[in-house]
Amino acid sequence: MTDGSQVAPENLLAVNGSLSIPRNELDVRVSRSSGAGGQHVNKTSSRVEIFWNIPASRAVTDVQRNRLLEKLASRLTSDGSIRVVASDMRSQSRNRELAEERLADTIRRALIVPKKRRATRPTRAAKEARLESKKRQSHKKSERRKNSFD
Repeated sequence: MTDGSQVAPENLLAVNGSLSIPRNELDVRVSRSSGAGGQHVNKTSSRVEIFWNIPASRAVTDVQRNRLLEKLASRLTSDGSIRVVASDMRSQSRNRELAEERLADTIRRALIVPKKRRATRPTRAAKEARLESKKRQSHKKSERRKNSFD
């Protein structure tokens, strides 16, 4: 359901082969960063926060939307937006790139559907080996009882 044909590639945030988020769906906020950096920190707004409203997004299918809302429930705001913050670098543009990478990585991991576990049975050889091991252990213990001097 990605609108890749209507949006220029540079205006898309690629998540995986089947999903790209149009950058116009991302709400980007900048603010002053805290921490090391001296006077530079006090003058520039280099901290970047990116919000993406999952319920309102037209980039995802209903199945993907439900999976994202379920998997990312603990990270979502009250309106269903996911928030990613980057303030690692001194550059606002680099922090924006980092935040976008983190958002894409978070969404990519949430969309992975784990393989169903198939129930298996032990092989005949494994059963026999287990029983043989039990017999050896039992024999060892019974030998100790026979030779007891108490």
